[in-house]
Amino acid sequence: MPYLICFLLFLVGLPSLQAQEAAGAGFSGMMTLTDTSTARVSSFNREGGNSDYVPVAPGETIELASLEGAGIIRHLYFSIWGGEHYLRDLVIRAYWDGSDEPCVEVPFGDFFGLGQERPRFFSSLVVTVNPGDLGVFSTFGFNSYFPMPFAKGALLTLSNEGSDPVVAVWYQLEYESMQALPPDTGRFHALWNRENKTVAIGENTNVTLHDAINDSGDENYIVLDAEGHGNLAGIFLNIDNSMGNWYGEGDDMIFIDGEDWPPSYHGTGSEEIFGGGACPTDEYAGPYTGFHLIGNLDYTGKVSMYRFYINDPVKFKKSLRMTIEHGHANNISNDYSSTAFWYQTEPHKAFPVLPPAEDRHPRWGDDPHDVAYRQLIALRSKAFILLVGAIRNGEQLPPELQQLLKYDISQTYFNRDYEQLLVDIAALDEQIDTLLAQETAD
Repeated sequence: MPYLICFLLFLVGLPSLQAQEAAGAGFSGMMTLTDTSTARVSSFNREGGNSDYVPVAPGETIELASLEGAGIIRHLYFSIWGGEHYLRDLVIRAYWDGSDEPCVEVPFGDFFGLGQERPRFFSSLVVTVNPGDLGVFSTFGFNSYFPMPFAKGALLTLSNEGSDPVVAVWYQLEYESMQALPPDTGRFHALWNRENKTVAIGENTNVTLHDAINDSGDENYIVLDAEGHGNLAGIFLNIDNSMGNWYGEGDDMIFIDGEDWPPSYHGTGSEEIFGGGACPTDEYAGPYTGFHLIGNLDYTGKVSMYRFYINDPVKFKKSLRMTIEHGHANNISNDYSSTAFWYQTEPHKAFPVLPPAEDRHPRWGDDPHDVAYRQLIALRSKAFILLVGAIRNGEQLPPELQQLLKYDISQTYFNRDYEQLLVDIAALDEQIDTLLAQETAD
C-alpha cells in the first residue's frame, strides 16, 4: 500500500482503501477519479492587483476560511511580515462543524515548529518551513499537510494578540469537498502548552542525574491531556535550557485510557523520542523526527524537536496523557513548551486558557546563540527597507553586499559560528546605514 495512503488511514482513521480513494488521499488521489471537488481559499487581491496579502492590526482577528458542508483541508500555506514576536503574538484557531470552541488553538510559530521564535528551515512529511529572499531577515514559507476533516463546515481564523501590527499575511488553503465523511473519521486537534519554568524536584537539582527514581510520572511535563476516542499524530517540543550542561535524560510516558504507571508507552530518554543519538548537537530534520534547532554546542539555550506518529499513531479509546520528564526524575528546572497534534471524536476536553501574548514570548538568553541572534534581528527592518527600496527603484544592490546580506549571514548563523556572525553583523550594519543615508540624500 503506498505510504501516503497509509498516512491518512492511520491519522484520520478512514476504514478502508476504498474509503481512502473516495477521499482522494495521497498517491491514489492523483489517479483515482472521484465525485469530490477541490478548491482554494487565499489572500489574493480581489481587485486583480498584486497586493495579495492582508494586514492584521493588534487585537484584530481575520477570517482565513469559512467552508460549508463536508470536506478535508489538505494544505495550509502562509508567509508573514510581522514584528519581533509575530510567531507567538499570532494565534491560529480552527473550528469544525459549527462548534463554538476551537479544536485548534496554537501560537502561529509553534504550529509550524518555530516555537522559540528563532528561524530554522526544515522539511518533514507534514510540516515544512522554507526560506525566502534575505534568508533569516526575510519572510518564511510555512506549510502544513495535516489532513483536517470536517462534516458540516470549517472556520479558520488568525488573531493578532500582540502589540505590534502584522504588516502582511499571505495565505493559501487547499481543500476537498465531498458528500459525506466516513462515520469514523476523527477531527484534527492542536493544542499548545508551556511550563516556565518546570519545578525541579529531588535532592540533586539542575544537574545531569542518573541515580533517582520516578515510579509515577506525576511531576512530568504534560504535552497533552486528552479525553475521547482518538489517535496521537505528533508533537513539537521546545526547551530553553538555562541550567547549563545536558538537559535531557527525560523519558516520555504516555498513559492510555487512565492506566497507572508504568504506562503502555514508556520511553528511555529525550533523544530517543525524537530519533537521535545520545545528546544531539548536530541539527537534523527527517520525515518523522527532528532536532531542527540546537542553539549551542554545549547544550545551553534554545532547542526544538519533533516527532510525528504517522506510521505508528498512538491510539486511545477514552483518554491519553502524554508526559515527558524534565531531566531524569524531573530534577531540572527549564522553560518547556510544546504543541500536540491529534485526531479524536467530539466533544474534546476543554482547552486551558491561552496566556496573554506577552507571557508567551520566549526569554532572551545570555548564551552565545541568543546574544548573536539579538544583534542579528536588530538589522531585520533595515535590511528589508534596503531591499524593498532597491526593488522599487529598479536597482541592484552591490554584488558583495548581496552575497553577505542574502546568503553569508544566514549560513554563518545556521552554522552556529557566532563569533564570525558578530563580525559580519557589524560590517553589514555599516554598509546598510551608508546606503540608506545615500538614498535619503538622493
